[in-house]
Amino acid sequence: MSAVQERAPHAEATPIEFWFEFASNYSYLSVMRIEACTARRGVPVRWRPFLLGPIFRSFGWKTSPFVLQKAKGDYVWQDMARQCRKYDLAWTPPSAFPRSALLPLRVALVGAERDWIGAYCRRVMSINFGEDREIDTNKVVTEVLAQLGLPARQIIDEAQSEENKLRLRQQTEMAAQRGIFGAPMFFVGEDMFWGNDRLDDALDHCVRGPA
Repeated sequence: MSAVQERAPHAEATPIEFWFEFASNYSYLSVMRIEACTARRGVPVRWRPFLLGPIFRSFGWKTSPFVLQKAKGDYVWQDMARQCRKYDLAWTPPSAFPRSALLPLRVALVGAERDWIGAYCRRVMSINFGEDREIDTNKVVTEVLAQLGLPARQIIDEAQSEENKLRLRQQTEMAAQRGIFGAPMFFVGEDMFWGNDRLDDALDHCVRGPA
């Protein structure tokens, strides 16, 4: 057994920042497993929702590179099917990609430091990539919050406030300033880890520090 595996579940560890977007298919994989993974390792997680669209536009892209490059897109959907089997996740190839997720992300920003953030994000992602349904509607977000026993109208009103809209724009600007070019992205201090397949490496870094 490795030193990391032997570490006490609640031992002190560096937090992991989790930058994600609901339109991102690989973020789906990480959203669905990050709370369980961090809990096993005793690592605090900081949820950082942001908008990928402005990041892509800064590169001169009008949409996802998985759409712009057909061969890459074809590969990604095959890979997603394999990865979802690996993690035992529902997978329905999205009929619209990338989907708008502005309201769900604003709500995620409201909930980022509240105890319902993980359950909320998992449900939104399941609707998008497991059920192939639109997520950027008041009806769907209300449904998700109500299923969690939360005051949907109050949370949505807070999410749609000018202050919170500005916060999401600022968070997206911060993502660009930190060099984020895709999602999911993880930071451990200033060290960056890109992609769902780097989540475990990032958690090792949280617990053990730099190699």
